[in-house]
Amino acid sequence: MKLAAESAVRVLTLAFWGLLIGSLLAWTLVGYSWLLCVGVALPLLAPLRGLIRGRRYTYAWSSLFAIPYLTFALCELLANPRARWLAALTLMSGFAWFCTMIAFLRVSRSHRE
Repeated sequence: MKLAAESAVRVLTLAFWGLLIGSLLAWTLVGYSWLLCVGVALPLLAPLRGLIRGRRYTYAWSSLFAIPYLTFALCELLANPRARWLAALTLMSGFAWFCTMIAFLRVSRSHRE
């Protein structure tokens, strides 16, 4: 049961990670340069190997790694009326990625008595 929950949360984490990258690349649709979008999305490749392998340490530091993306999306949501739909998508996917990483850490912890 515990292993199935870990696997499910890992799959969700990777799905939201991919959605976050896709939403960051979609900023070209509202006028951002493609070079900037790729440059912003590129650092998200750093935790990919650990996320796939289910390393708890990677999930721990990646949860903090998500904060700048959440900050960017929130600022754009408030300041850029032309891109609110995309900022909302980026904010929701970043927050979902953050939450699933925390959920993985909770599900995969060892229960010591």
